[in-house]
Amino acid sequence: MAQLKRTLSLGAVTLFGIAYMTPIIVFGTFGILADTTGGSVPSAYLAASVAMLFTALSYGKMAKAFPVAGSAYTYVRKSISPKLGFLAGWAVLLDYLFLPMAIWLIGAAYLHSAFPSVPHPVWVLAFIGVTTAINIVGLQLAKTVNGVLMLLQFLVLVAFVGLAAHYVTGPLNQPFWSLAPFYQDSFQLPLVMSGAAIACYSFLGFDAVSTLTEEAHEPRKTIPRAILLITLLGGVIFIVASYFVQLAHPSTDSANADSAAYEIAKNIGGDIFVSFFLIGLIVGQFTSGLAAQASASRLLFAMGRDGVIPKRLFGRLSERFGTPVISIILCGVVALLALRMDVTTSTSFINFGAFLAFSLVNLSVIFQYWIAERQRGAKAVMVYLMLPLIGLIADIWLMASLDHMAIYLELAWLAIGLVYLVIITGGLRREPPEMDFEEA
Repeated sequence: MAQLKRTLSLGAVTLFGIAYMTPIIVFGTFGILADTTGGSVPSAYLAASVAMLFTALSYGKMAKAFPVAGSAYTYVRKSISPKLGFLAGWAVLLDYLFLPMAIWLIGAAYLHSAFPSVPHPVWVLAFIGVTTAINIVGLQLAKTVNGVLMLLQFLVLVAFVGLAAHYVTGPLNQPFWSLAPFYQDSFQLPLVMSGAAIACYSFLGFDAVSTLTEEAHEPRKTIPRAILLITLLGGVIFIVASYFVQLAHPSTDSANADSAAYEIAKNIGGDIFVSFFLIGLIVGQFTSGLAAQASASRLLFAMGRDGVIPKRLFGRLSERFGTPVISIILCGVVALLALRMDVTTSTSFINFGAFLAFSLVNLSVIFQYWIAERQRGAKAVMVYLMLPLIGLIADIWLMASLDHMAIYLELAWLAIGLVYLVIITGGLRREPPEMDFEEA
């Protein structure tokens, strides 16, 4: 059986997840969130951070119980039901396939705004072509590229926050600390939760690293620690950055919500910083797309290797590069849909699949530890029952706060998955093919 090599340390896995999240995306989606929340972006990120932390704890528990590359698919199958596990994997599959598309769509939109003479499709194709080539060569090269590009991202992030803080205390002559960014005229929970549902798009990297389990050293320790580190670091970055940007730009008005950060960057830093910011944002989208495509391709490889989807296409590694080339290319082809979608719809669509998987993983902790292993005691009640229940409720609430069109589209995808499940199980009379992630 084809096997992936263990080459990733805790630092490498954490960096991979942070790159997947793309911290600088807090600026790229700021206008959309400001418009959705009525000017309370930090509150949306705070709510999203709390929900994601509970879910991250559940992912860590399940990654410790099943240190393999299947992520939500494996956790739900092993702890609850093989058939429900298949549907979880089906939902995650679309989530992962569409994530690179949304990432490259944002990057292409900003580049097209800066260079309108270059057609938007050219930028999309450039993103797809370069990241596909790097991922085919392998994660070792991707790790090197991520390390270099992440440094540039953080420089832009720090500069943006610093200039925003200077702008607030200088030209605006306002205090350094204020509760205004968390609520404007009044705190409206439905608006904040709608914003949080979109803001969770920025956190998706924390669960994606579980697909790298087969390539991590000591996965029972490395993956749970990386998941929690990624979520904590991401939450702090998003809340702090959005706070200062909201303080510097309290209005929800902008020429274009999809590129509001471009306008804000010009106000606080002038033309030179706008160029610097644009470079950083595009670099961030590139590193995130690189990580997203790698994780999606490895999920396809895992599903294909055990016959859940056609093995001849997806269950093979390239003899030359040792990577799932067919799966990587398919991710690039799916990303072409970016030519026909907008940022808000694509991110909401992706988040629905993520929230469904998150909900099932929270439920898996209860089934695995509380029901199957019968863990009892005060600590067990808190860790294996109450915390995952809170995470489950938070994820369902966020899911219900999404755009209704995204919910309908995702339900249609799940219906297709259910039909496919009925076919491959002979009318649900037998179990679907099992994905065996345990190494020989």
